[in-house]
Amino acid sequence: MRRRRILREIAKELLGDELGSRMWSRVDVVGDIAVMRVPKELWEHRKALAEELLRRLPAVRVVLAQATPVSGPYRLRGLEWLAGERRTYTLFREHGCVFEADLSKVYISPRLSYEHIRIARLIGESREVVLNMFAGVGCFSIVAAKHSRACLVCSVDVNPYAYLYMVKNIRRNRVGGRVVPLLGDAGEVGRALENRCDRVLMPLPELAPKYLEVAVRALRKRGFIHYYAHVHAPRGGSPTKLCEEEVAGKLEKLCRDFVVVGARAVRSVGPRWHQVVLDIEVVP
Repeated sequence: MRRRRILREIAKELLGDELGSRMWSRVDVVGDIAVMRVPKELWEHRKALAEELLRRLPAVRVVLAQATPVSGPYRLRGLEWLAGERRTYTLFREHGCVFEADLSKVYISPRLSYEHIRIARLIGESREVVLNMFAGVGCFSIVAAKHSRACLVCSVDVNPYAYLYMVKNIRRNRVGGRVVPLLGDAGEVGRALENRCDRVLMPLPELAPKYLEVAVRALRKRGFIHYYAHVHAPRGGSPTKLCEEEVAGKLEKLCRDFVVVGARAVRSVGPRWHQVVLDIEVVP
């Protein structure tokens, strides 16, 4: 059974087709921890679902439920232990790199794994100064350092726990000479790096619109911005096109010429809500 639909299949087996079809089908697995999203009408069945999930996924040793939406200045979600070992700390691997994190203190989405390596490959052989404005535990930054020739990645996060894990992960992956961890507000760091960067990563959709001007000013005359956003698209609508239109209006107000060189839907985040990324080249 494929992991992407395993929860719904388990729910149908335990609760019947009518109730089971309401279950969120996907489970996020970070290292050996599985995080479930359970709708309100199935909440009372969450432990039975978790125990069965633990039985069917041998590599998973902890099952948690997302108890609250992602919120707050550090963009965290409440987690409830359901089955397996009682912990929220784990190690996980991506693209030849090893990361450690406590999921109760930092936000991790395994569904961004492809984006981590995609951005690294876009950097490729070019030697760049990169600003990662919302770095978390350092996944984008460290994968970029490992798989490209970026000469410096300024890796910023305001969450002190994310910063501490970022420092550990930089050391663990031996990229200390190329990734610089910075604890603080991305806006303040971006302003300090004005006209010094070749590429800016903005992987936090909730704050990307607020910090777009800072990102643009951090670039030299020419550079790239990877802008992540949450977009609501009506049935049949294009979320990437809607995002392009919104960003175009903002960049035109900043009097900067630009070209959207790439756009893709990253993942679904709710009914008709999508996370998208625009690869924007800002030109003189």
